[in-house]
Amino acid sequence: MQIYSIDTGLFKLDGGAMFGVVPKSLWQKETPADENNMCTWAMRCMLIIDGNKKILIDTGMGNKQSGKFFSHYYPHGEATLLTSLQKLGVKPEDITDVILTHLHFDHCGGAVSLNNEKLTTAFPNATYWSNKTHWNDANHPNAREKASFLKENILPIQESGQLKFIEELHGERTPFTENIQVQFVHGHTKSMMLPVIQYHGKTIVYMADLIPSAAHIPIPYVMGYDMFPMTTLEEKEKFLVEAVEKDFILFFEHDHLIECCTVQKTEKGGYKKKDTLKLEEI
Repeated sequence: MQIYSIDTGLFKLDGGAMFGVVPKSLWQKETPADENNMCTWAMRCMLIIDGNKKILIDTGMGNKQSGKFFSHYYPHGEATLLTSLQKLGVKPEDITDVILTHLHFDHCGGAVSLNNEKLTTAFPNATYWSNKTHWNDANHPNAREKASFLKENILPIQESGQLKFIEELHGERTPFTENIQVQFVHGHTKSMMLPVIQYHGKTIVYMADLIPSAAHIPIPYVMGYDMFPMTTLEEKEKFLVEAVEKDFILFFEHDHLIECCTVQKTEKGGYKKKDTLKLEEI
């Protein structure tokens, strides 16, 4: 089995929204903001090659939205999803599975392409994986999440016939392959899926938006975007206890500087990053 980090570019989000109730005087030490209070974030995905399977986890925001839409998020950087895959010799038609942790635009936008004014799935031979609860919420969004769930990112997947659902097993992780399980969490949005990967004797967890960056490891550092922040607090603490105990490697989707890290407890009983590393070093 081989695992690769896939760079799909950078974007910006408001620092206050990303750190919720935490004062800027604290979060700006790790994540400096520009003159508009915007911070730079990655859209880092993962490719897993396991036997005949080529599994892509999340797809970035893609490039099919309008200029007005992108003006709110300042996408930048030279990398794209397809060019990063191309560097590894992987073509869109080679991808067998796409796991979408959740359907917010910065995680699933690249799953659908706009070609000759027609929306089509970007990976024609892949099975796209979501789950029933989250899919239903994305198709019937509340007013708060409506701006993140875009129909052009979602409906073409269902219309293609490539969509399948991962079953949520309450209280335990759902097996996906021999080396991958899926953990469901519900604080950021209902039924977000975190792939838990066994690799070279280590456990790597794709953190999606439970802990989007290393700066978000301390338990109170919860995004203003989270639908159920108290649930996030509970889920983070439970996860971090296990992460320390079992020496998990956390893979960050949104940290533009730190790809992975391990976690340690602080003297005051909190949590912070321990060792930083890259997938290629595992």
